[in-house]
Amino acid sequence: MNLPQLALSDPALTFALALAIGVIAQVLARHLRMPGIVLLLTAGVLFGPDGLGLVRPQALGHGLETIVGFAVAVILFEGGLNLNWKRLRREGAVIRRLVTWGAVITACGGMLLAHLVLRWSWTHALLFGTLVIVTGPTVVTPLLRRTKVGRSVETILEAEGVLIDAVGAIIAIVTLEVLASPDAATAALGAAHVPARLLSGAAIGLAGGALIAVALRFRHVIPEGLENIVVLALALALYQVANALVAEAGIPAVIVAGLIVGNSRSPVGRELREFKEQLTVLLIGLLFVLLSADVRIGDIMALGMRGLLVVVGLIVLVRPLGVALCTIGSGLAWRERAFVAWVGPRGIVAAAVATLFAERLAAAGDPAGQTLRAMVFLVIAITVVVQGPLVGPAARLLGVRRPRNRGYGILGATPLGLELARLLAEGGEEVVLFDANADHCREAEERGYPVIFGNALEETRLARAGIDTRRAAVGVLSNAALNLLFVEKAKREFGVPDGLVALPRGHQSVGTDEVRDAGWGVLFGGPAEIDLWAVRLHRGIATTEAWEYSGRTGGETLAVPETLATALLPLVSRRGDRVRPVDDRMTLRRSDRVYWLVLDERADDAHRWLGERGFSR
Repeated sequence: MNLPQLALSDPALTFALALAIGVIAQVLARHLRMPGIVLLLTAGVLFGPDGLGLVRPQALGHGLETIVGFAVAVILFEGGLNLNWKRLRREGAVIRRLVTWGAVITACGGMLLAHLVLRWSWTHALLFGTLVIVTGPTVVTPLLRRTKVGRSVETILEAEGVLIDAVGAIIAIVTLEVLASPDAATAALGAAHVPARLLSGAAIGLAGGALIAVALRFRHVIPEGLENIVVLALALALYQVANALVAEAGIPAVIVAGLIVGNSRSPVGRELREFKEQLTVLLIGLLFVLLSADVRIGDIMALGMRGLLVVVGLIVLVRPLGVALCTIGSGLAWRERAFVAWVGPRGIVAAAVATLFAERLAAAGDPAGQTLRAMVFLVIAITVVVQGPLVGPAARLLGVRRPRNRGYGILGATPLGLELARLLAEGGEEVVLFDANADHCREAEERGYPVIFGNALEETRLARAGIDTRRAAVGVLSNAALNLLFVEKAKREFGVPDGLVALPRGHQSVGTDEVRDAGWGVLFGGPAEIDLWAVRLHRGIATTEAWEYSGRTGGETLAVPETLATALLPLVSRRGDRVRPVDDRMTLRRSDRVYWLVLDERADDAHRWLGERGFSR
């Protein structure tokens, strides 16, 4: 063996190369606007032993199983963080059926297909059926973020993707243990371990998640800046402690813990989600490259047309049957049920458990483990490559996409931005706020508004907020240039039809002519004292009042004279059932209702001017 070969057998080098290749593959996938898993699987094969030979998972030895376990723990903890408890309760009946009866139907269907089409023994067919139970948040969630389907369908698919991983993984592992049992009594006892392990893991996760949530809730418990790494360390420890106490209970434990932490009111909730999301992207790339590099191309090719027929059967027979039975009487329309039936790509947990099976079967002297893993990877590849790109067209064809041109994306969860959001929401409009200030985000969450923490100019944050479905992007910050960049980004990258830009008085970095030339409206009808009004709202010395216009029509605008510019600010207008923010393009009609922000100490002056203009309270 020469020196380069010796170097490539170094486990540290394999780990580092897989990490780097995984990140680069996802960067390319983002630029190409395609599912990242497609390039990750391709990269694993290309750089693995059957390709260039740079990534050699066998060099990691038993360390591969440890790496996979830790990475899966972080991925599923992050999945639990993003589940909304209120939305879960609304769709609870369907979700429970999908992760219980749906799991049984998928396992039985996969077993029958493997036995009848591939002509495998019942033992190996049953193992395959249990391995394809899972879908997985690593694939489903990115697809839903791009497609923007209705909330009910989105909640069902996201929750199924996270929760079915715990159910499917435990069923698969217990099945392997049962089949290896020496007698029927031991096998029967082993079968009872599935609910026991799930409940034990959930109980451990509940306790651990509550502990983490309490620690995060009080700022003095964890020093500022250390919250993310403390939560990461505790999540990994929780996973291993749960596994040590009850075999394979770690997966449900971290999912439940993530659910508890994600739904608790924490000062660092948004920062935690951002950190875990980035870490998850890193680990998904690492795992897919390592696990796909460990699969032999020859094993996949040997499956031939029969292997493809099994995958087709899972997509067009087993998944639709399971969804149809589990959604009976659910209230979902047939179009929504059909869409849920279509979205069933497999992800990282299926790959990880299949690799574990291959190792355990090989250790027991059963050579079928490699073939079993190859079949699972074929399922992953085809369901992602075929179903993934067609999720968007299927949503459009079935009419389950979230309605477009609805609601507003507001940059700035300041007191002024929150007041604007309140008025719009009370008028029936959907709102989502963006802010890089953690305190502002926390206050918005406490008021019940969806808010995205971080840089609102980043494409991932805009996509997560569903900005492409909004009627307009609204910049309310005192930074006019940032407001303008926000609305331009929303238009250029996501096709948002309109934009409203707040211009602070006395700051000439962006002028009214520049905003108008770009096709946008100037929020509040003209330049305004943005910071001053925010402070007044915070102190409670300004009040929002509703006034109805009954004056003359024909081009009347909401421009406020200079003498009243610091005493009166138009926020929102209502015409019939339509509510929208005030801008300089708006002209008044009779019966229009306008909501004004009035400085309390100058209320008489403001009321007098409004009365003269034809407004009445």
